[in-house]
Amino acid sequence: MSGQPGSATAPGRNFAAAPGGGRTPSVPALELRGIDKRFGAVHANRTISLSVARGSIHGLIGENGAGKSTLMNIVYGFHRADTGAILVHGAPVDIHSPQEAIAAGIGMVHQHFMLVENFTVLENVVLGVEGGPILARGLAQARGALQKLAQDYGLDVPLDTVVSELPVGLQQRVEILKALYRRAEILILDEPTAVLTPQEADQLFQMLRRLRDEGKSVVLVTHKLREIMAITDRVTVMRQGAVVGEVATAATAPRELAEKMVGRAVLLRVEKGLARPGEVLLGVRDLEVRDRLGVARVKGVSFDLRAGEIVGIAGVSGNGQSELLETLAGIRAPTRGAITLGGRDVVREGLGPHERRSLGLAHVPEDRLRLGVVPSFSAADNAILGYHDRAVYQRGLRLDQRAIQAECEKKMSGHDVRPAQPQLRIAAFSGGNQQKLVLAREIDVDPRVLLIGQPTRGVDIGAIEFIHQKLIALRDAGKALLIVSVELDEILGLADRILVMNAGEIVGEIARADATEEKLGLMMAGVKGEGHA
Repeated sequence: MSGQPGSATAPGRNFAAAPGGGRTPSVPALELRGIDKRFGAVHANRTISLSVARGSIHGLIGENGAGKSTLMNIVYGFHRADTGAILVHGAPVDIHSPQEAIAAGIGMVHQHFMLVENFTVLENVVLGVEGGPILARGLAQARGALQKLAQDYGLDVPLDTVVSELPVGLQQRVEILKALYRRAEILILDEPTAVLTPQEADQLFQMLRRLRDEGKSVVLVTHKLREIMAITDRVTVMRQGAVVGEVATAATAPRELAEKMVGRAVLLRVEKGLARPGEVLLGVRDLEVRDRLGVARVKGVSFDLRAGEIVGIAGVSGNGQSELLETLAGIRAPTRGAITLGGRDVVREGLGPHERRSLGLAHVPEDRLRLGVVPSFSAADNAILGYHDRAVYQRGLRLDQRAIQAECEKKMSGHDVRPAQPQLRIAAFSGGNQQKLVLAREIDVDPRVLLIGQPTRGVDIGAIEFIHQKLIALRDAGKALLIVSVELDEILGLADRILVMNAGEIVGEIARADATEEKLGLMMAGVKGEGHA
């Protein structure tokens, strides 16, 4: 029948193309009534009611742990509410699984993409809806439908490329295509820009506006106030599992939303005094790093990092920043160059991550789920990861579980990690609270040099303020910090000096006082900056 997955002519219901069609603008596309959900002692959602208008972009904001993702996972069928009702286009629906959500016209793009990396784009999109026993026929029909969707919504993706070879921005497009191919009229995006560059985020917003203009409804779950103000029509604010406000976006301001989210006044800028750089604590000379295919990812990089300063590395994601940080931390081996730490050439001596930690180096990785935590471990076990051989955690031949629990409780209290439950699996925590625990683990060992990749990726406004204050305090205590971030606001707010990377090279260095977004943007595009020919 027309509109089924695989149809090249009508991949979606396209209610916008047929005004009326059994739906009227006054009836919300999605309505939640009295949604309540508990996970043991955690009251994740507290009698939540909200409605999303048809043909609108509705923002949902709140601190990490406020219950936003839980609420949307109830709508998508990952969780089931204890009480409450869900209505789609005015009709009650009973959703027990993602399949039932999809059947109701609801699609969801998660913060961590759910793609099979060694499948092509086309294979990922049709997975589960292959179109019958003859796979080739189903793929051919899907190809036509996807080409039309790509044309209609500006979602161009190479259909025959393996997903692992795509940058994250295009992987996200694949997730959106999956939802539209399954005829989603309501699209939920959970922290969609957490892994995107500013340019990729702008492209995403253009797509979302196009979807809205076609009559589809979008729920944007984010903590970024600038995005809320730029793209949404209405915004609902959650705090501690409850709705604390809903307003037309045009009738509010970032400071007002921030105060509702956190329950107090929030600084929207980084406050810090002048840096007082001291001795060189980390020196890098002519560093080259190649990947497993022999492709150079870091090319002849040299710089010094001094006590009492924050050096920021700016650049579009994928230009060698990740490989540089991992090499400095000892996770990757360079093909050429020297790294001096504590007066020792750690490359020539072959010192790995453990030995570098003993020399005062700590590392907060960009990808916390891959390199920062073990998702199946408890928060307490993750709080000592990499430091478990310290005497304070030993009890004869075994680990001292009481000491580990007490240490985790201390970190949770000192870094505002919620919920404060050391035995809860780290996978059950929101991304921002995972980040705060990883930061606590690395900061609390009192390192001399701290490497931080994307310090506030996926972190809400209140936690961003908290993390930034911690980092400034470390700088003022004489520590040396190297920060990689794709958020130019963050680099400009924190850094005393800024290095810009493009295609594996440092193409410019600029003092914060002389830096502007325009100058940095040119350097990020590959134009040589100050101090570079």
